[in-house]
Amino acid sequence: MKSMKNRLFMKPIRWMHNHGWRQNGSLPVALLVLACSLIIQSCGVYSFTGTTLSPDIKSVTVNNFVLATAGGPANLPLTFNEKLKEYYQRYTNLKVVPNNGDMVLEGNITGYDLLAVAPTAQDQAGVNRLQITVLARFYNNKDESKNFEQSFSFYQDFPQNQTLSQNESRLVPKILDQIVLDIFNKTAADW
Repeated sequence: MKSMKNRLFMKPIRWMHNHGWRQNGSLPVALLVLACSLIIQSCGVYSFTGTTLSPDIKSVTVNNFVLATAGGPANLPLTFNEKLKEYYQRYTNLKVVPNNGDMVLEGNITGYDLLAVAPTAQDQAGVNRLQITVLARFYNNKDESKNFEQSFSFYQDFPQNQTLSQNESRLVPKILDQIVLDIFNKTAADW
């Protein structure tokens, strides 16, 4: 490992020497190249997406999350599954595979709740809240110490003078996006 870092450190110096940085006045550029290479090397394995996945993890399987609660749109599990797969495809180099992935996600949508919050003086809700809860089970087949089972929940509020059906198509995607982000951060970014 030490010799690899020495080789990486020497490349910018060799480049500066070979390109005659003293003769053509490109000292600032040479110093910038050297500084950038040192910063990136000092960080070890770094990902610009914020993931801390081991390099030996190449694939992820997202098994179907099922609806284990009353209520919610019929396509809620399908929408959630697709959002989760898309997020891993977009923000990692992992291949999404139908089974036997290096990482496996599965679980249930355990809550789809409409709650009255912010009561007023007339004993009415000032605000309604839609809250969705997902129980996720995560298996890291390369490092079992990373396995977990955890509930993730998020909500969005809407005015009490509006119905859920007026707001559902706008709120559900926002809630699912946040839950997907929370699951991703727990599994891939180790937050």
